Amino acid sequence: MDRQLFQDAAKKTLEKNIYFHSLALEACMGGIHDYLKQNNQLDENEPPKEDWLLAGLIHDIDYVGEFKEFHPNKTKEALQKLNLEITDSVDKIIKAHAPEISGVKPISKAQWSIFCADSLTGLITAVALIYPSRKLADVKTSSVLKRFLKEPRFAAGTRRDEVSQCELKDGLNIPLEKFIEVCLISMQQIASEIGL
Repeated sequence: MDRQLFQDAAKKTLEKNIYFHSLALEACMGGIHDYLKQNNQLDENEPPKEDWLLAGLIHDIDYVGEFKEFHPNKTKEALQKLNLEITDSVDKIIKAHAPEISGVKPISKAQWSIFCADSLTGLITAVALIYPSRKLADVKTSSVLKRFLKEPRFAAGTRRDEVSQCELKDGLNIPLEKFIEVCLISMQQIASEIGL
């Protein structure tokens, strides 16, 4: 799989803010995968890490034009137009970020990761943007957690109920603060790529 081809397709297809969100989610997916692996929380049935990353990168590729109203059910068709294809495994991970539309409820750790992290990237970005520097490097986990828990009107589009499900025992089983920390650090590592 040539990641660059998929990244180029996402950059060409998506609005800039959605493209940056896609890069952020890709980074989070990699960070969550590594955290779970380090803590022996991944079993052998999990998809490989490259599937996690690719799903994050292209999860919104069909959120445009004729496919937009069917998102995320038209990922494969949107990619076909770009002469790209993905495995069913990647497609299932992508569909799990919007189960109410796709009918694919998260089961695997990869599916739970995309479901819980998807809208968290927006909250982390919003926190960075209220700092004078507008830089992710200045954001602390505690600041994100405080705004998540105590300021529901801040980044109101954040699906806090979904993010909080990172703590479910039969899901990711990651404490909320740790989940935010993993995603924040992951995004900080690609800050220059996402304009933060």
